[in-house]
Amino acid sequence: MLPLETITLFVFSAMALALVPGPDNLFVLTQSMTKGARAGITVTLGLMTGLIFHTTAVALGVAAIFQTSQLAFDILKYIGAVYLLYLAYLSFRDSSRLDLHTEKNMLSLAKLYRRGIFMNITNPKVSLFFLALLPQFADAHRGSVTLQIFMLGGLFILSAFIIFVSISLLAAKISAWFIRTPKANIWLNRIAGSIFVVLAGKLALIEK
Repeated sequence: MLPLETITLFVFSAMALALVPGPDNLFVLTQSMTKGARAGITVTLGLMTGLIFHTTAVALGVAAIFQTSQLAFDILKYIGAVYLLYLAYLSFRDSSRLDLHTEKNMLSLAKLYRRGIFMNITNPKVSLFFLALLPQFADAHRGSVTLQIFMLGGLFILSAFIIFVSISLLAAKISAWFIRTPKANIWLNRIAGSIFVVLAGKLALIEK
């Protein structure tokens, strides 16, 4: 249904956009550096699940609510900001512990996956971004626009997944040089906590 040239242009655009520093890829970066590649990839799966929500919202027109309703937009972004502050608190709390890799302190993969989902769906900017991006590559002359939106959303998710997994593997490899000492782990968690605080502030201050 989608011509090859449209798919190629969209995939390259999606990969470039996935590399731009933002809440999602920075979240993957920090989780991979502090908890390892497996954690980063699990978080990535959660984030990609969140993108399914945003794709569906655009395809069904729900994203337009966030575009027209300031209240709905503000409620969702403040929930996301509070959650980021909560993650910052957890990172700073972990930085005060000497043994950061005990079984007690390691998060389950299910919890990391849920964090990724919640992190993504509580950012209304993602829905608005998809609302602005995906329809540009759809064409009513090629059939169902709704189906094309879902296909484009799927391509974006696949492209972002490749980029985010690459970030996760690279970040985990770099962090392996540091995690041999407890002090390095402490600073990695403090850096992660600081990033979450900055992202929370940015999310709370964004406008439509």
